[in-house]
Amino acid sequence: MALENEMNRADAHVLHEKPLADEKRAELDAQARAAMKELIERSGVKAGQIVVIGCSTSEIIGERIGTDSQPEVAKTVFEAIWETAKEAGLYLAAQCCEHLNRAIIIERDAVPHADIVNVVPQPKAGGSFATQAYQHFTDPVAVEEIRADAGLDIGFTMIGMHLKKVAVPLRLTNNRIGEATVLAARTRPKFIGGARAVYDQEML
Repeated sequence: MALENEMNRADAHVLHEKPLADEKRAELDAQARAAMKELIERSGVKAGQIVVIGCSTSEIIGERIGTDSQPEVAKTVFEAIWETAKEAGLYLAAQCCEHLNRAIIIERDAVPHADIVNVVPQPKAGGSFATQAYQHFTDPVAVEEIRADAGLDIGFTMIGMHLKKVAVPLRLTNNRIGEATVLAARTRPKFIGGARAVYDQEML
């Protein structure tokens, strides 16, 4: 039993990459861009704000989250989302997997006063999507938490802990990337006051 457990722990660090056909790569690219564009349009996020992305490549290829990390899939989806975010002037925050307590990889200048932590994400300890973010960003840093203005959850990765209060669910038309379900949210300021309070309608 001890030997079997040791073999299972060793196997947990082995990637079982599946070749990504050109047709499938183009499909994932198109789906990721469409989901990100719809989030930007419907959430009302503006240049300089932060969008958090949680992404399970295992779920994208039809496997259970955390079981089959796929760097090539992550690269395709990340680049599509990142390029779309940059066109809108947005900062992208990539959520790591549970093994890194869902820490965030983000550009340093997006979080100038944050407490930086020391970790370099890997496909099996952080996730393939966060690994791609670390490799692509100009000056990537890891932080334990942020408060993002909107977010995409690709494959039930639970991004809520990194959204500002108050989170408002968005039901997207573009709600699939591969086999993964895509959930989305925007945020709004809290309402304060009582019956006589007057609110800024543009902030609802």
